[in-house]
Amino acid sequence: MTTRILPAVGDPDAARSVTTLLGQLPDTEPAAPVGDSTSLLDTLARLAAESLDELPEVVLVHERIGPVPALELIREVALRFPAVGVVLVTSDASPGLYSAAMDSGARGLVGLPMSYEVLAQRIQSAAGWSAGVRRHLGQGAEVLTGPGGTVVTVSGAKGGVGTTVTAIQLALAAQASGHTAALIDLDLQSGDVASYLDVQFRRSVADLSAIQDISPRVLQDALFSHETGLGLLLAPAEGERAEDVSDRLVRQIVSALRHRYEIVVIDCGTHMTTANAAAIEMADTTLLVTTPDVVTVRATKRMVRLWDRLQIRKAEETVTVVNRHTRNTEIQPSLVEKITATRVARAAVPANFKELQAVVDAGRLQDLEPKSTVKQALWSLAGELGLVKNAQGSERPGGRFRGERAPFGAGGRRPGRAK
Repeated sequence: MTTRILPAVGDPDAARSVTTLLGQLPDTEPAAPVGDSTSLLDTLARLAAESLDELPEVVLVHERIGPVPALELIREVALRFPAVGVVLVTSDASPGLYSAAMDSGARGLVGLPMSYEVLAQRIQSAAGWSAGVRRHLGQGAEVLTGPGGTVVTVSGAKGGVGTTVTAIQLALAAQASGHTAALIDLDLQSGDVASYLDVQFRRSVADLSAIQDISPRVLQDALFSHETGLGLLLAPAEGERAEDVSDRLVRQIVSALRHRYEIVVIDCGTHMTTANAAAIEMADTTLLVTTPDVVTVRATKRMVRLWDRLQIRKAEETVTVVNRHTRNTEIQPSLVEKITATRVARAAVPANFKELQAVVDAGRLQDLEPKSTVKQALWSLAGELGLVKNAQGSERPGGRFRGERAPFGAGGRRPGRAK
């Protein structure tokens, strides 16, 4: 049996060295190295979407990988693709690192400089473990494989553009259509998800900061089960506790929620931190909410450039949502798209705060009327992003959801248009 190996090495010289040695191993089929953590996860997700059999048996993670640290990357691969054996290549072969690598989900460790014999042994062992898992999966065991649920982040170009309202309505739309959905508030210093949804709950994402491994039991204790069916992970009530939430913690939380819920929506607020940067990097879809005015569009462009400089998200991978849109404004979605070099969502949200004011003041955003043009536009956006499904399970943008009246009204008015 041929063992397929996918190396993940950030340094070009190290990549050549690893490729040369892998080419000497018998009965192996090494793929071309991927140079960063994002490329590795994207490649594995693409292969898993085709079939479990398309995944490589072994992934070789070099210590010079980035931007996600090697151990965090191993943990992510082990959670999302449990049928793949991961081997760490590192210059630190100490017992402490070996133990940390095993805790993260690695199936072996190879010290640098690499020895042919040790490399062959570790890859053979990881491949054997992978084959055993795949046989187990082939017998119908309910083990999670593939990329898991869909993660969507919602960020604001600046304060007050409607980030939280957008995130909440997207999550509600996904839940109402039949998906299991979770909403995370990563606006860590000033998150208002709890206020918008009439929630009084003492636990928050910051309470998970002292926990090394986020188990399902631990996660369950931190989640609030909302009356709508949403699972909520809230921002801390004390803004200073934002410092307790690290990028490492966020990666663990997002990975765990991805495998528990079909849709995970994350409110990232408007301020960039290492925590919400990690979420944006991990997301399948990244939304940036703006309004059609000069100041905010400039802020949108600055945010897009910041993400690009930090290698978090490229402009062409970002979806911009135009909120408070009117037909007579000078700045239209097409101009926003041109200025920001992002893809602007087809569903623009109309400027109609009067529809929102009563439910916002009451802290009951879940009670927003189905006939609201704002709700129609945001739920249409959920359909455009593939976050909703009909009763038969197929995605239908803008379709009727369980327990809802027809969202576009009897007259068939298009979403995103003010009355």
